Amino acid sequence: MDFRMTAEQRAMVGSVRELVQEKFRPRVHKWQDGTFPFENIKDLADIGVLGMAVPEEYGGLGLPVLDCVLVLEEIAKVCYATSMAVMSAMGAQNRIISVYAPDHVKQKFLPGVVTGETILAICMTEPHAGTDVANYKTNTVVHNDRVVLNGTKTLISRADEAHCFIVFTRVNGVPGREGIGCVLVDPKTKGFEVTARYHTMGGENLAEIQFHDMELPVENLIITDNGFKKLLSAFNTQRCMNPSVSLGLAEGAFEEAIRYTRGREIFGKTTASMQGMRWKIAEMYRDIEVGRSMLYRAACSANPFPDPYLAAVAKMYVNEMAIRVTSEALQTHGGYGFTDEYLVSHFYRGARYGTLGGGATETLKDLVGKKIVADFSDTDGFFSLDNF
Repeated sequence: MDFRMTAEQRAMVGSVRELVQEKFRPRVHKWQDGTFPFENIKDLADIGVLGMAVPEEYGGLGLPVLDCVLVLEEIAKVCYATSMAVMSAMGAQNRIISVYAPDHVKQKFLPGVVTGETILAICMTEPHAGTDVANYKTNTVVHNDRVVLNGTKTLISRADEAHCFIVFTRVNGVPGREGIGCVLVDPKTKGFEVTARYHTMGGENLAEIQFHDMELPVENLIITDNGFKKLLSAFNTQRCMNPSVSLGLAEGAFEEAIRYTRGREIFGKTTASMQGMRWKIAEMYRDIEVGRSMLYRAACSANPFPDPYLAAVAKMYVNEMAIRVTSEALQTHGGYGFTDEYLVSHFYRGARYGTLGGGATETLKDLVGKKIVADFSDTDGFFSLDNF
């Protein structure tokens, strides 16, 4: 096992770090009202970040999931809003198109992802069903060379900015998991309506979207056969991207805690020199490093998508770790940590997203628990490297 970054990875992370620290840090508060960070997206497109997960034949770099995790983590160390925007260029949205769409559809969307001119969004959750994909009511009916889409999706990111929505849908009313497929939607198409908007504690805007008798070319229905399995396989990429944001938020909050405690004096000495604070700092560092190892291992398993169980375990731990670490980092600031003027509160609010998106923690625990019970051997016991 070699836990060192390659020279290419180190160079890319270094370039992103320089950009994020010099340009994004002064802009962080601009995006707290839900304003989309187009300014930051352009800067990232200029250095190739948006094309990292796009295959080379469509203008991208075609890099592995781990490389995307490393960069997304670095962005989240400063700006939650930008990391969430970039996730759409690296996560399940991009991967579904890159792996499953026909070539002419890839040509239509992927080059624009590289330049930042095409923003992607994914529509999974419905008002009555989030994790319970098999009970989705959104439905697409095929009529020769056209399809007609009806339904409602909620808690959708980038509803006002996206140029293409990847919509999980039932096909021809087939019930259960067997009926799930995927259709690509241009929001300019008649029948697309944003019916509600929600502002989140992390600063991002979410929305409810309704599709009313929306007619689309049949080529936009890119997944039908075995659609549930294909979509969930691609979604395992999201279960690495989501915790990479959580990891970055934890690291950003941790770095703010170090800066603050080294400068804050009480009773004639810095708080960083006090044993209780040093222990707190050591525990935060320990938790970050454990999460980093779990996440990187999951990301390295991708071929082309990460192992579902490694990704689930990494997501569970890193999401919950980020909540603990950002909370402790906020505590090191005392009352100042509770104010918007200090960046640590920004990390704390963003971290709360992780366990909710990309598969709730409770669902993933059940998934992993079932596998452990099923695979446990009465004679050989449990060998983690073989099972996960």
